[in-house]
Amino acid sequence: MKKEDCIFCKIANGEIPTNTVYEDDRFRAILDNGPATKGHTLILPKEHYADLYELPEDTAGAAIALAKKLAARMREKLHCDGVNLVQNNGAAAGQTVLHFHLHVIPRYEDDGQKILWDPTKPSDEELKAVCGELAGE
Repeated sequence: MKKEDCIFCKIANGEIPTNTVYEDDRFRAILDNGPATKGHTLILPKEHYADLYELPEDTAGAAIALAKKLAARMREKLHCDGVNLVQNNGAAAGQTVLHFHLHVIPRYEDDGQKILWDPTKPSDEELKAVCGELAGE
């Protein structure tokens, strides 16, 4: 996708009005229009990167640092009980906009959201095999 066709590029760079909660030279953080909970925020880099695989490491680190700052603000101002950081890559993972973005989702006791998975039960041998693959053995 070209940058000029990307809705999140347009939002991140101020071409489309949003509910901006933070902005600097690299990022814009906006309230999600379909929030999971009160205060659900998206961190959008102003530069176009389709996903985590394209994202430079320094930008990834800066996005996490910003998420930490926003999470602290959410705890102070919204009195949330916790926070989820969610970042999807690829259709199989639920990515619907091909522009890297990080969800910062404040969590409240009994908010009704389920941002978890159903644990599987691999055998010890299966875990060891996957560990070997990922560790490069």
